Amino acid sequence: MSADRRRLILLRHGRTAWNLEGRAQGHLDVQLDETGHAQAAAVAPYLAESAPVALWSSDLTRARQTASYVERATGLSAVLDPRLREFDVGARGGLTVAEFAERFPAEYATWAAGHVTGGVPGAESREAVATRMAPALREMLSALAEGECGVVVTHGACLKVALVALLGWPLEAEESLAGVDNCGWATVTERATGSLRLSSYNETATTRAHVRTGTPDFTSDAPSG
Repeated sequence: MSADRRRLILLRHGRTAWNLEGRAQGHLDVQLDETGHAQAAAVAPYLAESAPVALWSSDLTRARQTASYVERATGLSAVLDPRLREFDVGARGGLTVAEFAERFPAEYATWAAGHVTGGVPGAESREAVATRMAPALREMLSALAEGECGVVVTHGACLKVALVALLGWPLEAEESLAGVDNCGWATVTERATGSLRLSSYNETATTRAHVRTGTPDFTSDAPSG
């Protein structure tokens, strides 16, 4: 028997204009920009190589648009699930980092120190996001048969929190993880013992291409949302 039973690939959506501007998106429904569409088109064939049998996506537009490229590459139809949405960022929604610092200096300082939201009024807590996302990911993993792979299209900040919750790590551990790039992905593998392991983190079409050609890649750009 293979040492691995099931795999779940967690994919962050492609870039939006608000990502580029550093504006917090949260539950606000922002579309991919031209680069984001190109990123999604580039990543989809790499995910298709894993022969996924199921595809789930956040219901927010930027995730749905990203998932559409995976649909075309795999022949799958995405199941939309609002539990896969980004953090609700509350009063920070739509603000640039500079505007955030000006309007909420105390919360900005907390955020700059590593807290995922800084505790802005109305923002979801890590615990709330983990409570809605981790059970969803467990359901999706359990829906796969032995040897199968599934793809989940979601968002940057919630991906990190959901990942550490799924793996059983303390939620604070997400602060030690680098941000996932737009259209970067992480892979969680279920072992024959039933335990889960993080088998890849922040892979991208670019890093995969460099692996194939044998050239190093040191780029990373992971704005939030």
